[in-house]
Amino acid sequence: MSPRGGGERGQPRRAAGAPKPEKVCPACGRPFQWRRKWAACWEQVKYCSDRCRARGTAG
Repeated sequence: MSPRGGGERGQPRRAAGAPKPEKVCPACGRPFQWRRKWAACWEQVKYCSDRCRARGTAG
């Protein structure tokens, strides 16, 4: 295991200044970036916050 950054859990390494992946929240329409806490489940992340998740897409 490396002490910093990707390579763990099959995530590719990114350069320090490399842009992070982005998605658009279906509840509020704002773009949000990848966070380290979402590294293991980025494919399942749909909403930018708990508030938007509770609101859903009906918003």
